[in-house]
Amino acid sequence: MSKILDLELWWPELFAGLDSETRNSIVQAFAGSWHEGWEPNREDVENLTNFVRGTYDREEYLRRAMTIAT
Repeated sequence: MSKILDLELWWPELFAGLDSETRNSIVQAFAGSWHEGWEPNREDVENLTNFVRGTYDREEYLRRAMTIAT
């Protein structure tokens, strides 16, 4: 497991155009799972950033999350 959860450093293009409060909220959404040993992946982060941007509605976000999880 990485020592620092720095999603913005790993995938800066996913955070482009988002304000600092929104970027922090996205990182915090993954922090608990990361502390439990989950390794972040680009697909999960991209799914959430796209949802927050309004690219996906809630239903599409959940559909994609379920697809990623299986």
